Formats: sequence, structure tokens, C-alpha cells
Amino acid sequence: MAQVFDRSSNALARAGLVLTGLIVVALGVALNSLQRSPWVTKQGQRADQPVPFSHRHHVEGLGLQCQYCHTSVERAGYAGIPPTKTCMNCHSQIWTNAAMLEPVRQSWATGQSIKWIRVHDLPDYVYYNHEIHVNKGIGCATCHGRVDEMPIMYMENSLQMEWCLNCHRNPVKNLRPTSEIYNMAWSGPTTDKPVWCAETGKGGPTAQQVNCVTKDPKQGNPELAFLQTEGPLPRDSSTNGVAGAGNGQASSSTGTSLQPNALHGAGETYSDTQTGAILPAAYTKFTSQQALGTYLADHYRIRRPNELQSCEVCHR
Repeated sequence: MAQVFDRSSNALARAGLVLTGLIVVALGVALNSLQRSPWVTKQGQRADQPVPFSHRHHVEGLGLQCQYCHTSVERAGYAGIPPTKTCMNCHSQIWTNAAMLEPVRQSWATGQSIKWIRVHDLPDYVYYNHEIHVNKGIGCATCHGRVDEMPIMYMENSLQMEWCLNCHRNPVKNLRPTSEIYNMAWSGPTTDKPVWCAETGKGGPTAQQVNCVTKDPKQGNPELAFLQTEGPLPRDSSTNGVAGAGNGQASSSTGTSLQPNALHGAGETYSDTQTGAILPAAYTKFTSQQALGTYLADHYRIRRPNELQSCEVCHR
């Protein structure tokens, strides 16, 4: 009986299998690249808004703070889109006849909201809370980019799960003092621009338990905050009650007994530092983002990667 297949059929079959495998791999790579591309994520794309609102003009030019428009960013899950009334606080007085602001005036007259196009639009199954990120040391620019330099708002980062996980795996690279949350130009401490941080001893939210300054507190830094005042403290007449200055500890409302007078050994001296005050010696100097981030992660009680195993952290 004659052979049905030629001897070359085996080679052709092997080549066909290899080619099929290559096609499957190439298709997978192509689809993976597609779902990461700006065509899908909208990254870098400027939406055609009903009003060409310029963040650069309002933030960098006029000096408006983020919280003026996004009032709920520190206490709610959403930053919030400002109502028309926020716009009219200024534009009822200036640029009252500008053609580009006609949708704003129309909204104010009719009571109908302006139909803004959401730029940072996460899927409905993703649970992202602005409040916890802002109050745990994540700055606006970390996620949204240099908004103060954007004439028209666009999404700088993909905000995909991989991008979020990269931050949660190593959050120290993005943590900053809560006083610098709205500082768009923050780039972390360096040798030339160090940061000093210390524990405040206060209760309440963890972020309030740390105070950071950008000027050396030992040089009479005006940023040094006295966090709680309970009235003047008793003084020792021989020492004016300042023997405890610089010991890095907070005193009580009745004065802290320290030691006999260093000059003649008589009596006791008292610290008149206000309760809850941070003295210069209590501050730690940081000259790198890694060191500062590690310190803040510990004091802000940031969850470690091994504590984020539950999907419910981000998904509801």
C-alpha cells in the first residue's frame, strides 16, 4: 500500500507547531502591550472638557491650593469635583463676560452641573480612598503628576493595578511629611536640602504624631511647632528655668524637675518648655528619601507588603 504522507510531512508538522506557538506568544505580547498602552489607559490624553480649565494658571499662576476646589480630599474617599459655586466665587467678579466661561455662567443660572469628563477614572470594582493616602504621606503629584504645570489636565500615570502594586511593594520611595502633601515640587531630602523629623507625642491620627521641618531646628527654626500649651511653668529663680532646654523631652504642666543648679548645687531647676513641644535634640536629620521614607513608614504605620494579602484592601 502506498504511503499517504510524504517523508517531509513530519518536518512540516513540526514547523507548523512551532509557528503556531510563535503566533500565540506574539498575540499574547501584542495584547499585553495593547492593554498597557495609552489607547486603553488614556494616559497622557487631554480630554475635550466643556471649559478649558487650566491647572497651571490657577495653581502656579494664582497660587490656589488643591483643597480650595477639592474640598473633600482629606476626609473622604473622593477628591470631589468642585461645584459651580466655587468657580463663581471668583468669576462673578472677574472675566464675567469671557466666552469660554459661558458654560459656567449657564450652570450657575440653571442650577445644572457642568458635565466634566473624568480624567482619573478607576473601574467601579476598585476601592481607592483619597483620605487614607493623603493622611499617610502620599502627595498629590505622586499619582497625578505636576498638575501645577498642566494647562489642560491629563493622566500622567496609568493607575493600573501593576502601577499601584509597585508603590505598595515599596512605599518608602513615595512617602513625604504631611506638611509637604500639596507641594508639587517636593523631591525628597538630599544632602543639600535635609529634612528633620521628630515624634510629637500626640494621640489621634498617626500622621499627627510626627512633625517634620525643612530648616535646622537647632538654629532657631520658626517652623518648630509647640503643639500644646497649658500655661507657663514654674521657674527656678536662680536659673530662669531653662536648664532643660535641648534635652529632647516634653515637660509637664507643673514643670519638670531636672537636677540641682549646675553652678552652686542649690535647689532644683525646672523646664518651662510647653507641654508637647518638640525640642531640637529630639529631631532626626534625613538626607535621603530612602531613610526618610523608612522612618515615616514606621511612624505612619504603613502596612508592609506581607500585610496586604487580602484582596479586600483594594476591592469591594
